[in-house]
Formats: sequence, structure tokens, C-alpha cells
Amino acid sequence: MGSIAPVFGAIVPSQVQQTLQSNYLAFDGGANDFAQQYLPEIYEQEVERYGNRTLGGFLRMVGAEMPMTSDQVIWSEQNRLHIAYTGVTGPGAGLAVFNVPTNAGTIQNAIAPNDTIVVMNPATGVTIKGIVGVVAAGGGVTTNVTAFPFTLANWDTLFQGGAATTNLKIFVYGSLFAKGWDSGTFSVEPQFTQFSNQPIIIKDRYAINGSDMAQIGWVEVATEDGTSGYLWYLKSESETRLRFDDYLEMAMVEGELASGAGGVSFAAQQALVPGFSATITAHGSEGLFAAVTARGNIFSGFAGATGISDFDQVLKNLDTQGAIEENMLFLNRDMDLEFDNMLSQVSAGVAGGVAYGLFENSQDMALNLGFSGFRRGSYDFYKTSWKYLNDASTRGAVAVNNIDGVLIPAGTSTVYDQILGTNIRRPFLHVRYRASQADDRRYKNWITGTAGGAYTSEVDEMVVNWLSERCLITQAANNFVLFQN
Repeated sequence: MGSIAPVFGAIVPSQVQQTLQSNYLAFDGGANDFAQQYLPEIYEQEVERYGNRTLGGFLRMVGAEMPMTSDQVIWSEQNRLHIAYTGVTGPGAGLAVFNVPTNAGTIQNAIAPNDTIVVMNPATGVTIKGIVGVVAAGGGVTTNVTAFPFTLANWDTLFQGGAATTNLKIFVYGSLFAKGWDSGTFSVEPQFTQFSNQPIIIKDRYAINGSDMAQIGWVEVATEDGTSGYLWYLKSESETRLRFDDYLEMAMVEGELASGAGGVSFAAQQALVPGFSATITAHGSEGLFAAVTARGNIFSGFAGATGISDFDQVLKNLDTQGAIEENMLFLNRDMDLEFDNMLSQVSAGVAGGVAYGLFENSQDMALNLGFSGFRRGSYDFYKTSWKYLNDASTRGAVAVNNIDGVLIPAGTSTVYDQILGTNIRRPFLHVRYRASQADDRRYKNWITGTAGGAYTSEVDEMVVNWLSERCLITQAANNFVLFQN
């Protein structure tokens, strides 16, 4: 007869209650894993130790978005209305011929016979007025302008020791003709300067396999857009989207146009970047900082502790440009405190009174948006601390950050639209994005795979894709100020 032996297991009884290897539940011992036996005390809420980490909102405050249908945006800006030249070489002792630079013909001389002019020596402050006689071509890159002072025999008092000076300023303030004399053959053609920028394609993606989508965690995760749940992929997808939204702004701020450096062409270097070659160039795009550096104003070493004098230098420079009455200041924390120190020394915290005109004269609106307003001279300013310059993951938390803030004029500027054939008004700072009836590339979002409701491939995954094609237009950059330390 057959038999079977019963299996009882390894039972080791004990007369006293004590911890043995056989009855102790190890924390990570496989089948005896403590976490598999008892529910641990776990904080279900994720700790948001960095607070709100998004950086966006800057362009929404100061700009606008408009569609475009080309690989390039070209706009024209008006040049100065009046005729003026700097870096003029003055005549020597007893002479009357000024050499006006034309930069190898790129700047045309517009001074004509019978024009009345003011000649200034910035080094000495001497100013003399005169009338123009003969105007003739000079030596290659100059125009010879013969002029005669009204009250002196020659221009010698302009110069130190009668020596020629190479840094004079001349500007035309009118003309003077004899009775019955015609107006001559000179005429001034209005000039404009063209600028351009190119859009860039910005992409990001988030991928997760189908099994992990169905995995439930113990920690409740909350996203910055308000959604929450116990699935990590929800948080990861949301964070990818928020990071992409920030990239849209950061690329417009930090963007650079590609150029060769050190004698090596950028086209050769970028051949190692996927999708590009020597014939398909990663041209880049001009961002805010690059535009202001190239065509705007740079203020270095602003110190609010010394009082209002440094800021008055900014005002005097604005006077020489477009004199835009309302301006916005986006500052890092150090510069923001410098402004507070400056304002605290003038009229109990404000300089020339409080201003809220940009916010429909609503103090509450300004404060809710994080702005404080003040007036100085004929200008209104609205300052705020710009998180992008403070965040440790971007330009903040470094010993020396070469950008402390930026002054941006509010409102619009006038440009010439070549398609419409007329002058139109555009915000000083705005975004252009690619769009047509066939495809709108302002902000594209789509899902591929076989999970998450998509059935576009055989791969067991969900891939969330983001794309945008855009560029920043910085018009009238001469009215912008970049603060550097």
C-alpha cells in the first residue's frame, strides 16, 4: 500500500514570546517583507519643496502672439528724422572743411549747401554755428563739407591748440537762402532700417508603457495645473507639459542666432546635431537678451544705494530715444532691492508719485500682478521681481549673473507693412508663430501609441508630443535697457 507524508512546515514552538528569525518579519526579506504584511505610515501628499516651479507668464504680460506664414519675419524701422553726424573730423587751423563719415557709402551724407548747422565738441563743450557752402565727395568713406561760422573767422576755437579733432558732432537746424535764390538740387530721401528673425521649432515628449499606466502608487501626486491622483504618469505628463510651456518662453528670451566662431563655420559644427547638416542649418533665433545687446541700451553697475542719480541716467537716455512714457521693469532680486533702496530715499518710497496707469489706474490690479508703480520725470515705471532671473535652475543662485534685469517699453510702435503697403502698429515685444489654413503650429499636442486612448501603432505605450514653431520680434530695441552687473 502506498503512503503519503503530511507536510507541516518548519514550526518551531517557543515557551516565551520573543523575536526569532522564524517569526520576525524583515523589512525587505521577500515573502516576509514588512511592507507586504502591514500598511506603513506614509504621507500620502507629495511635498512641494520648490513651490510653484513654473517660469512662464513674462511674455503674456508684455507681448502678444500673431501668426506668420514664412520662414522669416522682416520688419522695417524708421530712422532718425533729423540730420546729424557724430565722429566728424574737424578742419585744422584756419580751414573750413569737415570730413563727415559715410561708412564706405552705407550712410549717405544729407548735409546740403545753405544748411545751417551746429558743430559741437563733446570734449570741451564748445559749440559754434555756421552755414554750409560746398559739399563734395571726400576720400573714400567721407564727405567733405565746407562750412563757415557766423561770428568767427574760422573754427579754431572748437579745437584744443588749433589741432584737428575727430570726434565732433554736427546737426542741421535749418537753412539760409538769399533773396530770389532757388532751393538747389539736394533732397533728403527718408530712410529705414530692416531687421529680421527666423522661427525655431521647439519639441518635447513624454513616453510611458501601458503596464506602468495601470500601476497605482501610495503617494498622491498633485500637479501644478490643479490635477491630482495616485498615478505617477499623470504627474510626469503634467510636468513635461509645464516644462515645455517654460521652454517656449525661455527660448524667446535666451535665443541666439547662429554664427561662426574661431574661424570654424557653425554649419560644420552642427553636422553632429540630429537632423542638421552643412546644407540644413540650425540657424537659431534672436531672443530678447540678444536683441537688446545688439541694438538696445546696456546699463552696467546700477547702484540704488547712491540715490536716484543712476536711474536718472536711464531717464536721460530714454529722452534721446523714443521717450516712451510707460515702461516695465523685470528685475532679479538683487536689482529689485536696489530699486527699493533707491525709492526709499525719495518721497517716502516713491519718486514723483505712484503710478498705475498701465493697469487702468487700479492699484489692486497692479499689486495682484506683482507690480509696483512709480513716476519719475515724465515717465511711469512698473517693476516686478522676475522669477526667471531668480530661479536656481535658470539664471538665479549664481555668484555673478551678467543680467540683472530688463526695461521694456509698454504699448506699441509703428512699422511699415510691405504687404499692406501702410504703417501699422505692433507691440514692442511680440511672438510670431507659424500658422496657415493647413496647419496651426502655435501649440501642437498629440498622442501616439496604443495606450491612453491612442491607437496609432503596435507599441504598448503612450507617447505625448508637444511642438511649437515661433520667434520673438523685438521692435524699436533702442527703447529697451538691459541692466548688467
